[in-house]
Amino acid sequence: MHTFPTTILLIDDNAELLDLLSRSLTHLGHFQVLQAPNGERGLELAIAAHPACAVVDVMMPGLDGFQLVRALRGDPDTADIPVVILTALAQQRFHLAGYLSGADQYLVKPVKPQDLVLAIRQAIASSQEERASRLRALVTDDGVGMP
Repeated sequence: MHTFPTTILLIDDNAELLDLLSRSLTHLGHFQVLQAPNGERGLELAIAAHPACAVVDVMMPGLDGFQLVRALRGDPDTADIPVVILTALAQQRFHLAGYLSGADQYLVKPVKPQDLVLAIRQAIASSQEERASRLRALVTDDGVGMP
């Protein structure tokens, strides 16, 4: 019996990084990788392909990563797609904003490819109930106990 690779959607406006991460995820994680150069295209691909996980940059022209995650969470057809934010924004307030928008994981660039693979696998393993519980904890604790 043949198993199909897990599909990951990478969304980043940096074409070089998109290519590098795609190759790394294909090689290390054995994922099938879809690429989107911006938030709008990423949202279209998420709706059409319903990937096992989306890896989203924050700072993109047009629809930024936080807006994209909120759009995914707000649509019943994409609300269950696990999301890893991968951004250069390292400050705690951005981490909080990422988790409050609905992200499962938040990583800061540069990231080791194996750390990204691990974060993707953890996000995929996370259930809807765990995601809702994390969000409730963030809202009630003002970010204390944030992952």
